[in-house]
Order: sequence, then structure tokens, then C-alpha cells
Amino acid sequence: MAKKIGPQFIVHPKFVLKESEASTKPLSSGNKEKDRAAIQALAAQIGLQQQMLYAGHKHKVLVILQGMDTSGKDGTVNDVFAAVNPQGIRIANFKGPTAIELAHDYLWRVHAQVPVAGEIAVFNRSHYEDVLITRVHDWIDDKECQRRYRQINDFERMLWETGTVVLKFFLHISKAEQKSRLQSRLDDPNKHWKFDPQDLAERKFWDAYQARYQEVLRATSTLHAPWYVVPADSKTHRNLLVANLVLEALQKLKLKFPDAKPELKNLKFD
Repeated sequence: MAKKIGPQFIVHPKFVLKESEASTKPLSSGNKEKDRAAIQALAAQIGLQQQMLYAGHKHKVLVILQGMDTSGKDGTVNDVFAAVNPQGIRIANFKGPTAIELAHDYLWRVHAQVPVAGEIAVFNRSHYEDVLITRVHDWIDDKECQRRYRQINDFERMLWETGTVVLKFFLHISKAEQKSRLQSRLDDPNKHWKFDPQDLAERKFWDAYQARYQEVLRATSTLHAPWYVVPADSKTHRNLLVANLVLEALQKLKLKFPDAKPELKNLKFD
């Protein structure tokens, strides 16, 4: 069973994003190896839940991962969903929009990637980029940003009302931890493929991003699609918290395998 997580990680209307809280580890046992073993056990349970989700072909689950560069979106996917059958999960990565995508409304490409019945879809970045980077760089004004908040809330409510569980995780890292992770990518030749010079350019806007994230989280954390703020300076604790919350959400669906078919009970093969 998932560990019961209290409401302390859910964003409320007066939420304040504090950098000091990025390094907290309230769920940790204090032993990293023990925590890693717990993540593996949780991942195995998530894998079983996903089998029942896929077999039942009724519910849909959308997991949204947002965070600053190096906050660990890829690592979260790797560890939390390590035991999930690839047939029942889909990862969507939202990069800069193409010319065709720009010719549509900004949610057009997003709606095409939401989960179908029996599926878990994970958004590695998401439609929230359209109210984050666009606002930090003044590509949209505040009036348009407020309009998009309303549209996003309506969009997610529609998903929820049509049977989709929406889980939104903000992976919260500190500026110092991001510096350390960026430097490690430079220091290790085997990690050079991870390094993007654009990450350094965006790092210069750190304070602006923190202010925008606080506004976004407040404006779009709803009863049907709340935001969870995940302390992410510790990769192990990050994955432990996300795994518990994903498993808890799946268990609330009370999933089970479809009933046995009576006509198959006495079927014999030569």
C-alpha cells in the first residue's frame, strides 16, 4: 500500500514557493539504500495497478511533470514507472512548437496526447510551458496569461469529468542544486549529451521563473487537478514522494482484473 500522504504538498491559494524547501526530505527514512528499495517496491505495485488499469480499459491517468531544467523529470519517469508494461504507458515530451502546431491553438497538440482508456500518459513538460516561458520572455501579456489560466483549468476539468485522473507534480529544486547538476554534465563526458547551452541562458531568468511558477501553481491548482510541490534536491526523495502519490491515486480507483469468463472455465486443448 502507498504511504498516506498529508495535504502539506498540495498547493493552496496562499501558497508561497520557498527555495529552502527544495532540500527537505520529510518522507525519507534517513537511509538512501532503504529509500531506494522502497521506491522499487512502490514501482512494482504501480506496475501491477497499471496491468489492471490496462485490462479494465475504463480509467485514464495523466501525470504532469514540470520543473526547472535538471529538476529530474526524466529520472522520475525512469524510477517511478520502471515496472510498468510499455503497452500501457505513453511519454509525451513537449518541445518548442512546430509551425503546424503554432497555426493551431496552444492546447491542440496537448489534447492529442492525453491518455486513452486503460492508459497512463506522462507529460514531460506540458501545456504549462505556454504560461511559463511565454510569460517570462513577454511573448504573451498578462491579459492573455490570465485567459490561458482559465482555459487550462477548463481543459483539465473536462478531462476529469470524462474519466481522467490528473496528477500534477512540480519538481522543486534550488538554484544551487541546479548549478551542481549542470556542472556534473560538463565534468562527465558521458553526460555531455544531456547538456544544452540554452539551459544556461534560461538560468539567468531564475528569479522570474520562480515568480511565474508561484503564480501558475496558485492559479491552476484545483480540486479536480491539484498541484503537488515535490522537494527535488534529493533525487531519491523526489522519486519516493511521486511514487507514493501515483500509487495512492491508482489504489483509490479500486482497480481489478475483469471478471473471469465462464465459457472458458472448462476449455481444453488437444
